[in-house]
Amino acid sequence: MDDILQEFLAESWENLGQLDSEIVELEKDPQNAELIASIFRTIHTIKGTCGFLGLTNLGAVAHSAENVLGKMRERMLEVSPGAISLVLEAIDRIKELLQGLEATGEEPKTDHSTLTLMLDELANLATAPFESTQQAASVTPAAKSPAELQVYERPLNEQSQTEITAATDGNPAAGEEFHPEVVDPLVPATGTEEVASRSSKVSVADLSIRVNVNVVDSLMNLVGELVLTRNQLLQLARGDEESKYAAPITHLNRVTTDLQEGVMKTRMQPIGNAWNKLPRLVRDLSQVTNKHIELVMTGAETELDRTVLDAIKDPLTHMVRNSADHGIEMPGVRKAAGKPESGTIHLNAYHEGGHVIIEIQDDGAGISRERVLKKAISQGLIKEVDAPHVTDSHVFSMIFQAGFSTAEQVSSISGRGVGMDVVRTQIEKIGGTVDLASKMGKGTTVRIKIPLTLAIISALVLESGSQPFAIPQLGVVELVRLSAEDCKKIETIHNKKVFRLRDRLLPLVHLNEVLKLEETIPDDDDLQDINIVVVQVGEDQFGLIVSRIFDTEEIVVKPVGRLLKNIGLYQGTTILGDGRVVMILDVGGIFNQCGGSSAHSQSVAEEAPGSSDRDTISMLLFGVKENVTMAVPLSLVARLEEFPLDSIELNGDRKVVQYRENLLPLLSIEGAGYGGGEPVDPQPVIVFSENNRSMGLMVNEIKDIIDEQLVIRMQSDRPGVLGTAIIGKNAIDVIDTQYYVTRSTPNWFEKVEDKKSFRVLVVDDSMFFRQLVATALETEGFSVVTRDSCVAAVELLEKDSRFNAVITDLDLPMMDGFEFCEWLKEQEDTQQLSVIALTSANSATDQAKAREAGFDEFLVKFNSHELISCLDESFARLKYKTGVKA
Repeated sequence: MDDILQEFLAESWENLGQLDSEIVELEKDPQNAELIASIFRTIHTIKGTCGFLGLTNLGAVAHSAENVLGKMRERMLEVSPGAISLVLEAIDRIKELLQGLEATGEEPKTDHSTLTLMLDELANLATAPFESTQQAASVTPAAKSPAELQVYERPLNEQSQTEITAATDGNPAAGEEFHPEVVDPLVPATGTEEVASRSSKVSVADLSIRVNVNVVDSLMNLVGELVLTRNQLLQLARGDEESKYAAPITHLNRVTTDLQEGVMKTRMQPIGNAWNKLPRLVRDLSQVTNKHIELVMTGAETELDRTVLDAIKDPLTHMVRNSADHGIEMPGVRKAAGKPESGTIHLNAYHEGGHVIIEIQDDGAGISRERVLKKAISQGLIKEVDAPHVTDSHVFSMIFQAGFSTAEQVSSISGRGVGMDVVRTQIEKIGGTVDLASKMGKGTTVRIKIPLTLAIISALVLESGSQPFAIPQLGVVELVRLSAEDCKKIETIHNKKVFRLRDRLLPLVHLNEVLKLEETIPDDDDLQDINIVVVQVGEDQFGLIVSRIFDTEEIVVKPVGRLLKNIGLYQGTTILGDGRVVMILDVGGIFNQCGGSSAHSQSVAEEAPGSSDRDTISMLLFGVKENVTMAVPLSLVARLEEFPLDSIELNGDRKVVQYRENLLPLLSIEGAGYGGGEPVDPQPVIVFSENNRSMGLMVNEIKDIIDEQLVIRMQSDRPGVLGTAIIGKNAIDVIDTQYYVTRSTPNWFEKVEDKKSFRVLVVDDSMFFRQLVATALETEGFSVVTRDSCVAAVELLEKDSRFNAVITDLDLPMMDGFEFCEWLKEQEDTQQLSVIALTSANSATDQAKAREAGFDEFLVKFNSHELISCLDESFARLKYKTGVKA
C-alpha cells in the first residue's frame, strides 16, 4: 500500500477512535462549543485529505457531515437526537469506506447519495442562530425547526415511507422542547458475511503494541543462545554430509536466521531518538555564545540497535557542542567573510554496507592545519623534521589524542583538551571508527562509522600462538597471503616491519608477540606462506600476521570477565560452533599497544622523502570487459558500490537504482565504444557526486588503486575517453568523467541555489498534511519547521522570529488562520513575512476574508508546484532586497 495512503488511514483511524464517544457526549451536552469544534475538525481533516488523494466517495460523505457540524458549530442548527443519529450514520459509512480502502487499496464504489442528500437537506434548513428559535416560533407557529425533523434512510420522494414533518398531532406549545426519535434504525448495506469477514481483518491502528524493553532484551539473549547452538550443529553437520540430520539442521539454520533478523528489528530504533536533545542544546549554546546557529537534521529515521544508540548519545552531544563553540564564527566575522550571519550545523545519518554512517558538518571557520601541527610537534606527537610530509588526515587525527586542544581560551563549554579522545574511545568501544576532515574557511566534517548492532556480529576467526581468536569484520579491510617468495618484500624500518602494499607502506605486527603467546615454528619456516589481516583504526591501517585464517562466523558477543576487563586488547568473548570459548580482539587496543599513530607516522615519514620527488595521483583501475582495463582519477570518485542486479530498475530508457533515499542514474561504458560483456551480479558501480547530484558508472570489476604520474601519452577522439596513459607499466585508457556526468545529468555543472537559509513555518492541525508539505518543501531545499496550531506557532515566533514565510491552514483550534495572520502583520518582527493560506476552503467569502486579514497568497490544498512557485518568488525577492548570495 502506498506510504501516503497508509499514513492517511492510520491518522484517520486514530481520529475516529474517539469520535463516537465525543458525539454521544455532545448529545448529553449540546452547548459544549469546544466539543463541537473538535468533532468538526476531525471530519474536516478527513475531508481535506480525501480531496488531495482523489477519494471522491469518502470525501462526499465527509463533506456533507462537515456541513451539518459546521451549522451546529455556528449555532444555526440545534444539536438534537435526530441530527446526532444522522451524523453517527455518516461516521459509520466513513468507517466502512476506510475499511474497504484498507482491504483493497481502492475506494469502494458504494452509493451513499441518499445519506448525503439527507445531510445536505438538514444543513440547508438551518438559517439563523437557534437562540432566536423560540421567538420565531411564537410569531410563526407553522415554522418547523430542523430539530423537529424525523430522519429516515429512504428516498425523499417516497412520501409513503419517509416524511419530513412536525410532530404528528400538530406543533408543540411555544417554549416546549421537542426531541423526535429516529423511527427506523439505519442498517448498513453490507451483508452479514461481509461484516464477519471484514471484522476478521486487522486495522492499521492495531498494527503496533507496547512491549517492555526487558522482554525484548531477554528475547535477544535467548536468540543469541539459539545462534550459538545453531553454530555448533552446523559444525557437526559439516563433518558428515550424508547424515540424516543434515536437512533438518539446514532448515533450522534458515529459521534461526529469520528469527534473529526479526528480533533484531524489534530492538531497532530511529537515530532521531538520540538527537532529541540537540535542538535545545544548540539553542542554549546560541544564547551563551551570542552566535546565530541553525541545526539541520536529516536521516533521523535511520535505525540502529538500542544499545548502540545509547552509546553514541554522549559523543554526538560533545561533537555538536564543539561545532557550535569552535566551529561557527561570530555573526560579524561571518558577515565579513561573505557568509550568512547564521551558521549551520548539519547532522546526517544513513545506512552503508551493513553499518550506519553519521556525519556532523558545520560551515564554520574550519581547523587550521598549521596550528594543529604546531601543537602536535610541541607535545612530541610528530617530529618536526617529518612535519612537511605528514598528510592532512593524519594531522587532524591528532585532535583525538588525550589532552590535545588548540583553543586559546578555556570556556565553560570546551577548550580543556578533554572530550575528543573520549569520543574516539567511546566510538571504538562499540566497534566503530571516527574520521575528521576540515578546510579553512569552509568548515569541518566528522564522520562516524558504527555497526548496526552489538549483540550478534559477523567476525573473522583466526589462529595465533595455537589459540583461536575472533576479529569483528567491521575493522577488517582485506586479507593478504604472501607466498614464500614474496616474503622477501617485507622490509624493516626503525626495527619495525613494513610491507609495500600497492605502493604504500603497511606496518606489520605479529599478533602472538602482542598477546605474548609462544608460536610453534615449523622446521621449514622459510617455505611457509604468511597470512596478513589488514585492519583499520580511524585513518590508519596496519597488518596482523597470524598463523591461520579460518572463516567468517556470526558470533554472540559476551562481556569480558572481571579479571580481564582492564586488559585493553579484548572487547568481549564468544563461543564458537565447536564449543570453544574464544576472545574477541580489540583492534584499536592492539593499535595503541604497538605505538599507535607514532609508529604509523614514523613509517610514512621515512618513505615520504623518496616519493615526494615525483608528483603522483591515485588512479582507480577497473575492467569493462574481458582483458580491457580503464582508469579514472580516484579524487573524482565519491564511492564504490555493489548493487544486486534485481535492484536495478528500468525507468523509461535509462537504468536507475534506489540509493540513499533517492534514485541514482546508471550508465555503462558502452557509449564510449566498448561493448558490455555478460551481466555481473552484484553489479560494481563507480559513484560520482557533486553538490546534491550523483550518478553511477557500471563496470565489470574494480581491479586496483595505483599511485602514478598521470601523463596522457596519446590523445583520443572517442567520446568518453580522455586519452591513453602509462599506468603500472601498461597502456590504459583514462575515461572522460565530464562526458558521463553530463550524459546522466545535462545540468550537472549548473549552479544549485542553496535555499537552506530560507526558513518556512508550516502550521496545520493535521499531522498528515504537515508532513506532506514539509517533505515537498525540504525536497526543494527549503528549511522547514512545523507546528500543529497557531498558538504553538505564536509561542515559537515570540522566541525565534527568523522566518521568511509562513504557510497556515485557516480552520484551526483556539486561534484560526485569520487571527494568526492579523497577529503576524501587527508584530514588528513578523510583519514583513510572506504569509500563505493553504486550505481546503475555497469560497469567495473565505478569499475575501483572507485578503482583509493580510494574506499574501490564497492556495487550495494541495498543489505542491503552485506552493513552491510562490516560495521561489519570495526567495528571489529576499535575495534582491538583502543582496545575500544564496
